[in-house]
Amino acid sequence: METHYQNIYQDEIERCRKGDTKAQFELYKLYYKSMYNICLHMLNNEVEAEDVMQEAFLKAFTKIDTYEGKVSFGAWLKKIVINRSLDELKKRKVKFEELNEKIPEEEPVSFDISEIQLEKLKKMIQQLPDGYRVVLCLYLLEGYDHEEIAHILGITNVSSRSQFLRAKLKLRQMLQKEEFFEYN
Repeated sequence: METHYQNIYQDEIERCRKGDTKAQFELYKLYYKSMYNICLHMLNNEVEAEDVMQEAFLKAFTKIDTYEGKVSFGAWLKKIVINRSLDELKKRKVKFEELNEKIPEEEPVSFDISEIQLEKLKKMIQQLPDGYRVVLCLYLLEGYDHEEIAHILGITNVSSRSQFLRAKLKLRQMLQKEEFFEYN
């Protein structure tokens, strides 16, 4: 038995299926901010993020008949946004390295935000190499596990974990350097 996700915006989705541009705009207004943030985290460029987000919405509205309701509309749209962002990264020739080294068990990621200003942390994340940043964002911000990230990026599970571990280590080094300069 197939289960369908009950969307709170089902009426707007059905109106979009009929080509109602007002309903499209209503859905756009509901989701654009979160979808833009996903693009920005992955692409690290405001103009590209805006373009990719617009293209993703256009694709979603033209392919809305393929939305089967098995997941929330937001999750379906997010997948389109992430795939479009990855397409853009591929155009930039970003390669996701296959890192098959033995990696230690992950420790939970924890930052005391009261000590670190959120904006500084965001800027540091933006300074990470593309591969590290994308894996970190997919894992921490979008909630994907390493198996899902490996599938999305076409890399191994171990590579996803390695990229994530390296991103954490690089961030930790950047944070230590930042605190060193602030207090010395």
